[in-house]
Amino acid sequence: MAEQTKSPRALKAHITHLEMTAPPKANLPIPVNIHTALMRTKNIPLPFYRYLYRQVGSRWHWVNRLRLADKKLEAILRDPRVSVTVLYVDGAPAGFFELFHESEETVELSYFGLMEHALGLGVGKWFLLQAITAAWMLEPKRVTVQTNTLDHPRALQLYQRYGFTPVSTSDALVRPLGDKELLELARRDVAQVSGG
Repeated sequence: MAEQTKSPRALKAHITHLEMTAPPKANLPIPVNIHTALMRTKNIPLPFYRYLYRQVGSRWHWVNRLRLADKKLEAILRDPRVSVTVLYVDGAPAGFFELFHESEETVELSYFGLMEHALGLGVGKWFLLQAITAAWMLEPKRVTVQTNTLDHPRALQLYQRYGFTPVSTSDALVRPLGDKELLELARRDVAQVSGG
């Protein structure tokens, strides 16, 4: 008899919505003794985007973009108001940030994070500052971001340190990926990479 797998229980998340209305005054040098590069992608391949999203967000229960059908995800990523910038450390992908130029007045830092192998290298604060600077280069009146209680425990503190101010809160339920769903997602990505 086949063993049944249970779907993971939904997790409660308390979301904090933040905004900043002036560019940060902080300035950090590029971390020493490692080679870093920031590359804004153009027409990022869906499997590469999902790889970045999964590698950065798996610890924090990022699931929304993984569950999107190809056409829906492609429509988001090909929107001219969306940009994805990848951080490379010593030649390997190490994190990414995504901006959404939602209006003339507002740019959202939609996603930001590092992969596990880049943690502890001293690049996190510098990388966040690069993401915020990129958002302000679009000349909005405000930059927004949100974080939640499933995120890195110091995320809220770090955003506030760079000038973000909480403006509202909300609650949500996050349904983690189950084993069956993870297997289906992996098969989809392998099929896309192999052209099947």
